[in-house]
Order: sequence, then C-alpha cells, then structure tokens
Amino acid sequence: MPKYALARVTSALVGLTLAAGTVGLTAGSAQAQSVGSGSLSFSGDAGDYISGGGSYSYSTDAQDGLTVSANTDNGVVSVSVTGANGDWWSLDLAAPSGQALRPGAYTDANRYPFNGTGPGLDLSGNGRGCNTLTGSFTVDDLAFGPNGYVQTLDASFEQHCEGDAAAARGEVHIHNPAPPEQLDLGVAVAVNGTAGSLNGNAAVRGTVTCNQPVDVTVSGNVTQVKKKVLIRGPFSTSVACRPGAEVTWTAQAVPTGTTPFQKGDVEVQAQASATDPNYGGTVTAGETTAVHLSRD
Repeated sequence: MPKYALARVTSALVGLTLAAGTVGLTAGSAQAQSVGSGSLSFSGDAGDYISGGGSYSYSTDAQDGLTVSANTDNGVVSVSVTGANGDWWSLDLAAPSGQALRPGAYTDANRYPFNGTGPGLDLSGNGRGCNTLTGSFTVDDLAFGPNGYVQTLDASFEQHCEGDAAAARGEVHIHNPAPPEQLDLGVAVAVNGTAGSLNGNAAVRGTVTCNQPVDVTVSGNVTQVKKKVLIRGPFSTSVACRPGAEVTWTAQAVPTGTTPFQKGDVEVQAQASATDPNYGGTVTAGETTAVHLSRD
C-alpha cells in the first residue's frame, strides 16, 4: 500500500462538571498547553518511511517548541513539536476505547484516530505519515490535571508503517508545573426589584463572585403572572469580576408582549457565564429566586 504525505488536525471535546451547585464547563476544544520542560526523540531503521532511517531529537532546552494536550476523559495525549530548525512533528498515544490512559504497556496499537476499540498510536510530520500502522507503546509515568492538562508524561513507542518490518522508535518526556485552578463562579439574585411605571420593564439586580479576574455575563428571564396573564422578559448585562469581593450586577428585563411588568412577585432565573482563562471553556453558574417588584 503506498505511503503519502499527511496533514492532520486533531481536536478533542471538553466536558467537565464542577462539584458545587449548578456550575459547569460546557463542551469545547481542549487547549494545547506549552510544555515547561520536555523532549521528543526518535530514530528509525533503514527503510522506515517516517524517519527515513535517520535520528531526530527535540527539546525545550534546545529552544524547540513543544505543546501537549489530552482529551477530558484522559484517553488520548497529543504532543506537537515545532523545531527551531523548522521541523514539525506530532505524536498521539491513545488508550483503548472507553479507558483512560495510564502507566503500562499497550500492544497491538493501530493508527490513531482509526484504531477502533484498541490502543492508538501515530507519529507523523515533516510531510510524512502512515496510511496504516502497527505498533506499541509503554507509558512509564503519567499525571493529569483538570480539563486535559498534562503535568507529566514519560513514554516510549515503536511504530511500523504499512506493516513493514522497519520501524521508528522513540521516547517522549513532558514535565509541567502543577495545573492551575479552574474558574469558579457564583451568582446571586436580590429579593427586591422594581417595575417601571413608564417603560414597564423589570429592574433586577444581584451579585457575582469569582476566584479569578474575568468578565462575567449575567443573563436570564423574569416571569410574572397577573390576572392569569403570563408576563415574561429577558435580560442581559456584563460586569468585571475580581476575586475576593461580591460584584454587583443590574439589568432591565423588557417584557416580550404588550403587558408591562407590575408591582408584585416575579420569578428571576439568572445565569452567570465566563471563559476560563486557564482552560478556555465556558463556566456557568445559575440561580432561580423569587423577587418582589415595587413600583418605581
């Protein structure tokens, strides 16, 4: 089977639920992180298509650029190299389907991401890649943080393109600082608001809290029932949240129909959302509160 040049983009889904309340991280793409200290090296037999029978070595000490990422179920780790000399390579190590990658030996690996239910492997770059491959890899040490953060990876691998006897063999070593904390948000709704006598809008307010400086969007709906008429209106506002303080938000809910909000009780559903500055996903927190509107 012929070999061919390969260009590939690898993506991963992010989905993580935080422990407290209704806070969560929505689906998205895991961000590749720059490697603090690491290396990728490999060499090949004569006739190996990927290495061309040569030896390659890259490291952060040599000013080569390395990035690493994992999907949020910790099943796949991807390492990319941008060499100071212009070379570029990528290495994927994948556990069998439904499993997290952990220290141990993985045999009978096939080309990731077409590895089916078994382990996956792929070393490619500099315009070269396998159409099909067989191989194996051993993970000696591996430590994950949240949301695809890779703190430590020490592994070795062997790859055969198209079933050839010739192989590329190599090692990867990644050592990063402890993972940064995830963004945590809180939102509260004040139990008092006002119904505008001129515009019929409902003015509502509350506070947001955060453990990292972020811009927070607070949005939601105000719902009221008066004389069997359902009155509802959306609201949205943004505030700059800073750790260590409750930051006040205010918003105007505009009724969607012709009936204005009136003095009395309403239900306010509010959601705060912001982008995690370390991991790139959207974190949300929600609150539903009974609020009494007075006439302004």
